[in-house]
Amino acid sequence: MSRTLSVHEAGLMVADPASYADEERLHAALTLLRKESPVHRVEAPGYNPFWAVTRHADVMEVERNNQLFLSAPRTLLATAEMDALQAQQRELGMELRTLVHMDDPQHRVVRAIGADWFRPKAMRAMQARIDELARQYVDRMAEFGGECDFVQQVAVHYPLYVILSLLGLPESDFSRMLQLTQELFGGQDEELRRGESAQDQLQTLFEFFDYFNGLTAARRANPTDDLASAIANAKVDGEPLSDVDIASYYVIVATAGHDTTSATISGGLEALISHPDQFERLRNDLSLLPKATDEMIRWVTPVKEFMRTAAQDTEVAGVPIAEGEAVLLSYPSANRDEDVFDDPFTFDVGRDPNRHLAFGFGVHYCLGAALARMEIQALYRELLPRLRSVELAGTPRWTATTFVGGLKHLPIRYTLG
Repeated sequence: MSRTLSVHEAGLMVADPASYADEERLHAALTLLRKESPVHRVEAPGYNPFWAVTRHADVMEVERNNQLFLSAPRTLLATAEMDALQAQQRELGMELRTLVHMDDPQHRVVRAIGADWFRPKAMRAMQARIDELARQYVDRMAEFGGECDFVQQVAVHYPLYVILSLLGLPESDFSRMLQLTQELFGGQDEELRRGESAQDQLQTLFEFFDYFNGLTAARRANPTDDLASAIANAKVDGEPLSDVDIASYYVIVATAGHDTTSATISGGLEALISHPDQFERLRNDLSLLPKATDEMIRWVTPVKEFMRTAAQDTEVAGVPIAEGEAVLLSYPSANRDEDVFDDPFTFDVGRDPNRHLAFGFGVHYCLGAALARMEIQALYRELLPRLRSVELAGTPRWTATTFVGGLKHLPIRYTLG
């Protein structure tokens, strides 16, 4: 960087989507905050104020105290305009209410609806299908003739196919789901977003709701043996979920269930290309794949933040937090914390232990973590033995976002055996 950042500037970067498209710049800011102001008040233009929590131990402490630090009403970092629109939607009963938006006891009950579909027994039943899909997408790489955009031609499609198959959606709808997901999570990125306004972003959400309301009606009329049917026909205390809550459940499964995994798959390959010693180490010893998978997840950290709101006056790391104030949990920062990880800026496919927080911690630990690990391992188990060489064929480009994202383009040149 051309000059030294101030702590104030570093704090502002946490709220700047462009920072997350420039990893060197972002991590310089987060490293400074961990050292100088680990619980830092941010007053960024266009945003309501919040406290940025950047150390691993403090992020865990906030996550652990889920009755003191609540997911509602400010679950994600959004502009003040979006915060206001969401408050209006909440008053009308039209607010997106996914698992990440809920607190106990409601969170625990609603989470249980889909939990069985992500338990080890269910994952084992899916292994053969996931392995088959991994082979198909590596075969597809061979058809591209030795050069492709790995993100757009491979990484976004493979996990999408897995999660939408689990839901039971027809393949003809997959392209629509991909577009809506990229618009939803890419709402801060000039290339991916539908439009510049908060209303444009909400329109994407409304289209998700319209689609899933139709799916709910179909699964209630004709129940099937898939996750969509389980969600559509679920009851809490003997009563069906509301249409908004059902659609919200679909949205979190269909979007987070593939976008975060695709980000890790593509970011993992970029890391292997950038660290050829680790590429050779892993290719020569696939028994390292479980550890390498978690290192890819730590390295990429697809979910950049969640917000929590203090239910009463408290403190974090000695810094007073007033009732009603919001804290931002910075997962990319926690996952490079020097107090937890040896050489945190070294990509190590054999890293052990690896206490990353990319899946969260506590009651909100990612429901699909086991599935994500299975998909990543299956693809690399198929790809690495066949990949004779690989290099960049252009400049990687990251998504501008403050929530979920990773690489949006990874042009590569390769030979497959």
